[in-house]
Amino acid sequence: MDRLAMEFISTFGMPPVEHIELVASLGLSHTGMGPAPIVVLEPGLYPEWSMRGNPSLVRKVKAALAANGVSVSVGEGFLVMPGLGAEMFAADLDLMAELGAGCINVCCVAPDFDSNLEGFARLAEMAGERGLDITVEYLPGMAIGTLPMARQLVEQSGRANAGLLLDSMHLYRSGATADDAAALPKGMVKYAQLCDVPVVSKFAEYADEARFERLAPGDGELPLAEYVAALPADVIVGLEIPMRALAEQGVGPAERLAPAVAKSRALLGG
Repeated sequence: MDRLAMEFISTFGMPPVEHIELVASLGLSHTGMGPAPIVVLEPGLYPEWSMRGNPSLVRKVKAALAANGVSVSVGEGFLVMPGLGAEMFAADLDLMAELGAGCINVCCVAPDFDSNLEGFARLAEMAGERGLDITVEYLPGMAIGTLPMARQLVEQSGRANAGLLLDSMHLYRSGATADDAAALPKGMVKYAQLCDVPVVSKFAEYADEARFERLAPGDGELPLAEYVAALPADVIVGLEIPMRALAEQGVGPAERLAPAVAKSRALLGG
């Protein structure tokens, strides 16, 4: 199984057809995707775009996926937060199903557990109606900010299609270990993401580092061999390595990402 994917934020809003072609050129057959850019640089590196209400672009994206032998491993951009009801994401769920996404990922940023549970459970129900799995990505410092809280959310949602997305940065920065990940019930981890960072952040804001400046495996201080060994062997591992400093220095996406792909393949064993 070719397990390695390239996550969408790593290219800072590159138009989706170009992103898919880049992923294929890097020798990968999976990519994350969103209806519109999630993380961009200012001033933008690329023109604005959105697949929402743009059937022509959707057709081009589907054609690019087919032509390049790339599949959408995870659909991004789904949130549980005040003011955003789950029904607001119905069209985005339809789009991810049309693109053949393996699952959709949700970040829960409501201020309390019960609100996050209600929103996540409803999104899980809607995803299931479309044949999609759903994951929660927990974020340190938020209400769903630890591995035990994320597990509780999934279990209390009561949805068979619900599971966890494990991110190496979030796992270790939240105080969890690879042993904690390995101890999760079989089938709970449905997707994983990979990057490296220092053990102690040099950034004032956690979100700034997470969204804009991560490192290739081996360039930071995380025990990634143990992390990878703890992951289920059948989950896709998305390489999430936005590198703002290099991009702003004019280093192109292929040049930024190719070394990280090689290091990730070595870590995953091929």
